[in-house]
Amino acid sequence: MITAIVCAAGKGTRAGFSQNKLLCDFLGMPVLLYAVSAFSQSPVDEILVVCSKEDEPRIAPLLSPYPNAQTVLGGETRGQSVLNALQRARGEIVLVHDGARPFLSQKIIADCIACVKKHGSAVCALPSTDTTVIVDGDKILNAPARDTVYTVQTPQAFHRDELLQAYLLANGASFTDESSLFAHFVRPPTLFLGERENRKLTFADDFRIADRVGFGVDTHAFGTENRPIVLGGVQIPSERGLIAHSDGDVLIHALMDALLSAAGLRDIGYYFPDTDERFRGANSTHLLQEIVRLVREAGFRPMNASISVLAERPRLSPYIQEMKRVLAPLLHLDESAVAIAAGTNEKLGYVGEGKGITVYANVLLTTIL
Repeated sequence: MITAIVCAAGKGTRAGFSQNKLLCDFLGMPVLLYAVSAFSQSPVDEILVVCSKEDEPRIAPLLSPYPNAQTVLGGETRGQSVLNALQRARGEIVLVHDGARPFLSQKIIADCIACVKKHGSAVCALPSTDTTVIVDGDKILNAPARDTVYTVQTPQAFHRDELLQAYLLANGASFTDESSLFAHFVRPPTLFLGERENRKLTFADDFRIADRVGFGVDTHAFGTENRPIVLGGVQIPSERGLIAHSDGDVLIHALMDALLSAAGLRDIGYYFPDTDERFRGANSTHLLQEIVRLVREAGFRPMNASISVLAERPRLSPYIQEMKRVLAPLLHLDESAVAIAAGTNEKLGYVGEGKGITVYANVLLTTIL
């Protein structure tokens, strides 16, 4: 039987978040669940998630989709937390993994299990690509040969009884991970090759990979009224206005859908239905402000926007810079982060025939740290 111990009892203070970083949303689900999900799809029989008493009420419900996973209350230190889990573990082999490493692959898990079965220990590690030095204060004492230096990752696997005995012998002494503890009290452990992708989320900037891309498109047909059209919050003289329930700002409508899709929210028809009289003739810049607020509540903020307008007429190039001046502050961006391009459809299709305007919008969101 094999047990995976997922360490999740820390506070993640170096990330500077207001909660345990493993409970933060990361690409659609809490960081912690990536490791749990990976182990649930592997030959591991039992998953023990070590957590604090404070976080246990939040973590336990998250584990309900994983029948072989359960929580174990941790201690004041990592060592005490792992010891608590070892005393509960039923597996003859245990894999210890940092919950802050969400990019755990099935290959790493399989290699870890194969290594511990063959050698009695298994430590995921990578050769160092940088020169490392031993220092005393700000003075370099020596530089080990780079081909002898590895950076250690998790998972790390051992026979349960040997690792448990090592922790008992340590008697509370501090070790940064199980490999250093095992080397001190048992024997030198065996390395197996890890992966660059198996990195740890430690600082706030490490979560930047949670950037999301959104795409939006909208089309409005020309009507018969001789009135200006509104694009990007700017009034533009036109022979015919656009048919719409609101002010018909097709550019902002496409932009709003891009923002909503990137944040995993509903489309603009859900938030501003054209059956609701409150939005008849509505100023779309005001609607955009509300969408930006919803996106921020979801934990994201815009990084940039790229917008393409297809229209045979009117001529839009004289108004693009003014559109950027309107949109940038609404998105809390510099004007340089808002790109707007205008083109025709070479007389093809409904746009080419002058029947309407279509806008495509792409946005990049990043997590609010």
